Amino acid sequence: MFELSLNGATARLALNRPAALNAIAIDGWFQLASAADEAVGSGARALIVSSAPGGAFSAGADISEFDSFRDDAEARSAFRRAMRHGLDTLADLPIPTIALVEGACFGAGVALAMACDIRVAGPKARFAITPAKLGVAYPQEDVYRLVSLVGPGQASRLLFGAEIIDAREAARIGLVEWAIEGEAEPAVEPFAAAVAANDEESLRVLKRAVRLASLGTSQDEGQDRAFESLLGSEAVTERLAAHRSRRK
Repeated sequence: MFELSLNGATARLALNRPAALNAIAIDGWFQLASAADEAVGSGARALIVSSAPGGAFSAGADISEFDSFRDDAEARSAFRRAMRHGLDTLADLPIPTIALVEGACFGAGVALAMACDIRVAGPKARFAITPAKLGVAYPQEDVYRLVSLVGPGQASRLLFGAEIIDAREAARIGLVEWAIEGEAEPAVEPFAAAVAANDEESLRVLKRAVRLASLGTSQDEGQDRAFESLLGSEAVTERLAAHRSRRK
């Protein structure tokens, strides 16, 4: 259900299971991990995660599989591990990732968007985290990401109330970084291309720096060494020379 395509240095990972509102079955989480790794292997320097044109971003996990969980503890554990594998593989990619949300983004679909570095919402985007309506919970790792983005109060509001919010409200509380009132696609593609045009190693180091900062780390010897190493890299020499030539 995940289709990978490449446009220059930008990869696109599109959910394409419209008949099920892009609900993600257990094997879909493994497909997500495999496609995410393939994007990096292709040489892409930025990745957009979106739905195929039209319809929902993702209705979340495929609840049609939940009936089998009642009397099968191993199946329940396998579902949790599969979801974790897919989401954490995406979150741990060394390249910047951008979630482009158009249409409904519910439950595990929100977790998918939160596993990306940046979230962009089109005008028809709708968000809801609805496990309480079904009598289930939300994985702790995804609650952590939610609280990191919106704070404990707004996280509680979304989890306890299971309400649907629009793109503007999602941006107001910090669930998305960029709410676009017009067509989202024409805005996101140039941004992703601009990201991909930057130095690959610099992006990798900066992404790790943001991750460490989000975990409360203000100092890190590995980042210090990476900072110093980049200052002496051949890429800096080449890019500085190109910058100076453009200014002449």
